[in-house]
Amino acid sequence: MEAVAVLDFETTGLSPAQGDRATEIAITRIQDGVVTDRFQSLMNAGRRIPAEITVLTGITNAMIASAPPASEVMRAAANFVGDCPLVAHNAAFDRKFWLAELARLPVSAPPADFACTLLLSRRVYPQFSSHRLGAVVAALGLPAAGRAHRAMADAEMASHLWMQLQRELCERYGVRHLQFAHLMALQRLSRHRVPEWAKALALAS
Repeated sequence: MEAVAVLDFETTGLSPAQGDRATEIAITRIQDGVVTDRFQSLMNAGRRIPAEITVLTGITNAMIASAPPASEVMRAAANFVGDCPLVAHNAAFDRKFWLAELARLPVSAPPADFACTLLLSRRVYPQFSSHRLGAVVAALGLPAAGRAHRAMADAEMASHLWMQLQRELCERYGVRHLQFAHLMALQRLSRHRVPEWAKALALAS
């Protein structure tokens, strides 16, 4: 499969449309089933972090005060990603902040389509009672890296989940050639259609 970039944001809240900003970003790059590179940084977007967010993430206003400007970090993040397809857990959340933060910069149009390991885990492992990142990682016995709700720990766990989802599809259904576009198509299916879709893909590969 082609290289992908798996990212995670920590933020001041839930919505850039309501003025929330990113406080931390982490990105891993995966090629041929291996994490080959990493990018991580706190960032100062000029917005205070609510106390309840500090309790959740451990990121304080003092930490942000000494962090590089958001514009500098996001420019570096965009360069790191390049034209790699993007992956995130609960990608609808990260996609909003990715696009909102980059829209503030004079950069070329970034990748906008995200594969979502949350949606994919619901299709591949519908029997799980929870599809939160930590819960899925624990259920599959995948490595848990650092404190949850810190960007690099979550990006690393999402990376392991992304690779496991590929292995599962290949082993369960005999798929030999799995591409990013296939997983984008899979996350749009209802879970009841997954076996039929995967068997057809296996025959085509």
